[in-house]
Amino acid sequence: MRQVLEALTDAARRSARVVFTSLVETRGSTPQKAGAAMLVFPDGSQVGTLGGGCVEAEVKRKALALPPGGAAELLTFQLDSDYGWDDGLICGGRMRMLVDPVAAGPGSGFYQAYADHLAAGRGCTEAVALDLPDVPAGARWLFDDEDRLFAQTLPGDVPEAVVDGLRPLRGRPRPYVAGGVSYLTTLPRCRLIIVGGGHVGQKTAALAADVDFDVWVIDDRAEYCSEERFPRAAQRIAGPIEEVLRPLETSDADFGIIVTRGHNHDEEALLHLARKPFRYLGMIGSKRKIRMIFEDLEQAGVPRSTLERVHAPLGYDIGSQTVPEIAVSIVAELIAVRNRSEPSSPVRSMKDAVAGR
Repeated sequence: MRQVLEALTDAARRSARVVFTSLVETRGSTPQKAGAAMLVFPDGSQVGTLGGGCVEAEVKRKALALPPGGAAELLTFQLDSDYGWDDGLICGGRMRMLVDPVAAGPGSGFYQAYADHLAAGRGCTEAVALDLPDVPAGARWLFDDEDRLFAQTLPGDVPEAVVDGLRPLRGRPRPYVAGGVSYLTTLPRCRLIIVGGGHVGQKTAALAADVDFDVWVIDDRAEYCSEERFPRAAQRIAGPIEEVLRPLETSDADFGIIVTRGHNHDEEALLHLARKPFRYLGMIGSKRKIRMIFEDLEQAGVPRSTLERVHAPLGYDIGSQTVPEIAVSIVAELIAVRNRSEPSSPVRSMKDAVAGR
């Protein structure tokens, strides 16, 4: 969504014609889930996708037929013989699309507020009127991660039904429909602290940035923590592990992974991070190495209960062999933890590590 909104606000500043489309409701089996968005330009080019195929092509055709700056509309597509034969989508699902021919200048203020909010890493909920009495279909309201209204397309008070259906983002709800309103949720962007700027850290950072983590990289070697190696990192911090990690402030929304170049550095990093708050804290390594590190840290006074929350070895077991495969396994687990309602338990517990399992 962030990429789509950036392209939209850029087009609006240039007074270029653009149509915003969004998948606001799905039922049954569909090729894309609610929240997907796409911009359509007069030449037929696009940014984003609604799932491809005949449905996307039909949305583009109808979007370009709307007058510039006209009212937003809702389109409904049933994935049957009308839209499914060519793409194998005859699955009975239904997709409901919002199509909005954006007006340049003041008319794009809603989207500018939306874009600025997401660019700051904040979470929000977009409420879209589907079937509300006396409210035009496609009217929208934006609520921040504290449930406060910060932008709307319909002047006046927010309808009571919209407020009644709003769920707190801290519960990490997925997009949902309630009381004739579609609620499209965007969770706050999470910080990922990567300790170790080697090959695994570099590849993991690139993939994590692709899926909207704010990446911080820490390494005791300046040459391994450079802008050249990590061009998309929000922060690059070079310095001795103890000096950097001991004062580092974290929160229970942060993710952290330890992927340094050796046993001693991993152990030192975990010593300083294990007691800090994290939503996810993981460490790379063999079962033997992890068992030895955990035993050393217990002897150093780190409680067993603290070590039990460490994901080690980190990442999903997909039989990884190469550095890119290892990075995929790590980022897949990070996404799974981020998108769940509750933090997952470590893939392997400290008890299992100590037992050598």
